[in-house]
Amino acid sequence: MSHDLDIALLRTFVAIVDTGGLTSAGRRVGRTQPAITHQIKRLEDLIGRTLFDDNRRKLSLTHDGEVLLEFARAILKLNAEARARFSAPDIAGHVTLGTPDLYASYILPEVLDTFSRSHPNVEIELRCTRSVQLHAALEREEIDIALMTNQPDFRRGELVRREGLVWVAGVGSAPELRRPIPLAVLPPGSVYRNHALEALGAAGRQWSIRSVCDSIAGLQAAVFAGLAVSVFPRCAIVPNLRCLDEADGLPKLPPIELVMHRKPQGISEAAEQLAQHISRELGDVESVASLVPAK
Repeated sequence: MSHDLDIALLRTFVAIVDTGGLTSAGRRVGRTQPAITHQIKRLEDLIGRTLFDDNRRKLSLTHDGEVLLEFARAILKLNAEARARFSAPDIAGHVTLGTPDLYASYILPEVLDTFSRSHPNVEIELRCTRSVQLHAALEREEIDIALMTNQPDFRRGELVRREGLVWVAGVGSAPELRRPIPLAVLPPGSVYRNHALEALGAAGRQWSIRSVCDSIAGLQAAVFAGLAVSVFPRCAIVPNLRCLDEADGLPKLPPIELVMHRKPQGISEAAEQLAQHISRELGDVESVASLVPAK
């Protein structure tokens, strides 16, 4: 390979892998399907290797494609960090960010790391608790911004992305075979809990709550021990979990909405920059910058 890799070509390549198709990748990067195909051909010519298997039904990477994907993600990450560092306004301040512990553990670490690199003078204080409690804290102006699970009675907020929900059980156990099906759930008022019980009721499945936990750690403990089935977002799936679906006798679940809220009386420039950074980094092509309508 005698030429430098083109960032735009790498971005298109990663978009195809992440979205699973040329059309959806085109929507993400703002190009037509023929243009996407041409870009991949240019990238393959640059490196002298084939990136995708010749399978018209399903896009799958070749070994060389898998190797390039790791480099492409690293290059794009460094490129984004460099651009953010030198284009970001010189701001400083203290921001209190509220979020459930699940999101703090599984989707925010890298996002907060990149923000801290580009805004080293902004101090971030994390407050982790359930979404209903965060919403109340926002109304009391105890926190500046909050990334949380949308609830029917929440005030208007910015839709960051939709996250699929899945039934989970521990590896080496089969609680889904018990009658009634044992459940580990969050306390009343949880959207996860409501979706699970409504779906089981609509499917005519009998259930019994065996564990009520206020955190993802508590739910994981019950599931890993084989005590119950639970409902997790896809971002929280780890190796010790088995995902269950209709083939296991469990009904399909609707996705949840992750929303960004700001305290009613306005926020500082530092807090606004963090809110926009989180929305931009976590958002997908269909949901970012959309607004959740009042319900």
